[in-house]
Amino acid sequence: MSRHILMPAGWILTGVLATTLYFQQHQGSPAVLPQAASLVMPAAVEFPSNTGEQAPAEYTPEEQSNIHVYEIANRSVVNIDTQTEQIDPFFMRRVPGAGSGSGSVLDKEGHILTNAHVIENAKAIEVTLATGESYHAELIGQDREHDIAVLKIDAPSDELYPLELGRSDGLRVGQHVYALGNPFGLEGSLTKGIISSLNRSIEGRTGGEMKSLVQTDAAMNPGNSGGPLLDSAARMVGMNVAIATRTGQSAGVGFAIPVNRIAAIVPELIAHGRIVRPDHGILRLREFAGRGVKIEIMQPDGPAEKAGLQAIVQVEVRRKGGIAYQTRTSDVSRGDWIVAVDDQRIKTASDFLATMDGYKPGDQITLTIVRAGEELRVPLTLGAS
Repeated sequence: MSRHILMPAGWILTGVLATTLYFQQHQGSPAVLPQAASLVMPAAVEFPSNTGEQAPAEYTPEEQSNIHVYEIANRSVVNIDTQTEQIDPFFMRRVPGAGSGSGSVLDKEGHILTNAHVIENAKAIEVTLATGESYHAELIGQDREHDIAVLKIDAPSDELYPLELGRSDGLRVGQHVYALGNPFGLEGSLTKGIISSLNRSIEGRTGGEMKSLVQTDAAMNPGNSGGPLLDSAARMVGMNVAIATRTGQSAGVGFAIPVNRIAAIVPELIAHGRIVRPDHGILRLREFAGRGVKIEIMQPDGPAEKAGLQAIVQVEVRRKGGIAYQTRTSDVSRGDWIVAVDDQRIKTASDFLATMDGYKPGDQITLTIVRAGEELRVPLTLGAS
């Protein structure tokens, strides 16, 4: 079987479609996306068209569009360099390292958007603007599961050009998009392609699934991570996160986190440093192939237990054989099957976790369960994790 590498600039994991995901990290459908209305950020600056002069006749309309996107967006894209420290497993000593990636200016206050894997294990982070000016960056917040991080630099506001955010719920396969970033450290590199597919799922770096990603054939390479995916109006519609490749370089299959998801998460990262996830009180689900999921362990006195849900029962078994002793085992004939959350069907633990991401602490949901062959609807009020 052939192997691919779906890359964050250096990190390799076995992923979907018999590929390896290379999240372009440092190293040495849309219908299901959350609405972006919750994003609270200063309005993006208004950008003039190039120089205000008519483009030379030798430029085709398509070329003029490409130039327009680049000249508007490039000053909003930054280079991110990190100093890292890792453990050498052979000599058991700390080894210094370095890495690089891309990012986008979010506002005039100096907030910078990038991937969490770009700044992973970073001891120091430096952001270089399109002007060439460099600033020390502070990590404000990150969520490794969604691979999103927010940095902050102390730069004069007149040097900061926030990138305009578009929407990802109106994207269409075949639509032109642009990837802008710093592949191989080559700052300000623009590539163009189309949206190849929507609602793609790949295995994330934390082991869970990253769902509803945008797939594009716009060339991405190590160092593009954290850079924007742009529409023809130079608005960010996604953040580049991974590529599929056999060689470690672009193979025309790249993935981006949709901007609607980014818009829903970034304000929480700025306010709290992390995502405040809803707490349902279910600590572990057990999957039964082709049959669904059962509640295996619940948090004592948590929301699920308070709602009257039942988990698989742990029973004590006495065994003999010269020596009498006790052991514990699971009685899987007990426990509630989870069938749906607010009428959204649940077949796997991943389905359940992805569905719960759409809720906030304090929301009331209705779980459809099956208990002893009977289907029940159970209301549950979510707490805060």
